[in-house]
Amino acid sequence: MAADRGGVVVLAGGFGGSRMTHGLALALPDPGALTAIVNTGDDLELHGLTVCPDLDTVMYTLSGWANEANGWGVREETWSAAEMLGRYGAPTWFSLGDRDLATHILRTAALRAGERLTTVTARLAGALGIAAHLVPMSDDPVRTELRTDGEWLAFQDYFVRRHHAVEVDAVRHAGVEAARPAPEALAAIAGARAIVLAPSNPFVSIGTILAVPGIADAIRRAGVPTIAVSPIVGGAAVRGPADRMFRSLAGSEPSAAAVVAHYRRTWPGLIGTFVIDTLDAADAPAIAADGPERIVVTGTLLHGAEERRRLGAEILALAGDA
Repeated sequence: MAADRGGVVVLAGGFGGSRMTHGLALALPDPGALTAIVNTGDDLELHGLTVCPDLDTVMYTLSGWANEANGWGVREETWSAAEMLGRYGAPTWFSLGDRDLATHILRTAALRAGERLTTVTARLAGALGIAAHLVPMSDDPVRTELRTDGEWLAFQDYFVRRHHAVEVDAVRHAGVEAARPAPEALAAIAGARAIVLAPSNPFVSIGTILAVPGIADAIRRAGVPTIAVSPIVGGAAVRGPADRMFRSLAGSEPSAAAVVAHYRRTWPGLIGTFVIDTLDAADAPAIAADGPERIVVTGTLLHGAEERRRLGAEILALAGDA
């Protein structure tokens, strides 16, 4: 085990991941002790550019550039490039704002020059003044695909173009078998004093990260408190299709208990503490009775900075008590 155990690692994807990462960064005396390992299965190539939606959502949130009303993109955005692309007949179902476009242009140029995605991400985050470390789960391409009515869809085709309105009956991560974890991700896990699974979709965000060979094993080897926050509150997803995926993929009604059961079944022994919302407090005794993990009930909705900081501080305190 690593001698230095001062870091905190959060596995993050999208809306819930960005807000949980922000809360931990606010709660830590030194945000530089935080590493976010971010899902890249949602990435896509569009207009010749490499777009990394989850990495960018976390980056914009930590830097104060996020469009908080949308939960994605950049605040005070303009759309001149998107309008012109539409005039040329280019697809516009996935909108890239002008400021956001600058991120993708710089990233793509660096990747084409042979840089690793991890290195490019660190430079972009540093330019926006972020002290925490943002690390893609892998420098190798992994693409999440979802099957609906016998057809496999790329993640963004399902999520944005079809507004995640179709039922999903299977998920796969193309390229994951050959993918290697980013070395910085493994180093952060080895040096962590606590590992947090953000309230992100367990099937297509956290599940994608843990599907990269070596990441789940590294978490087990670390032997430190591992805490997962439920993305299902009061029987519904805070944002996105996770609740419907529990019905179609796990065959269960969406609930905090279903989240815990999924993690127990898919990655047994990986998580030591589950955090569920106060709306689900009545379910806590039954959840606890079914397994050895600690069940903690608290407010998990992360609308504003103070709510995020408060939950981040509570999670850090839980790690110290474990």
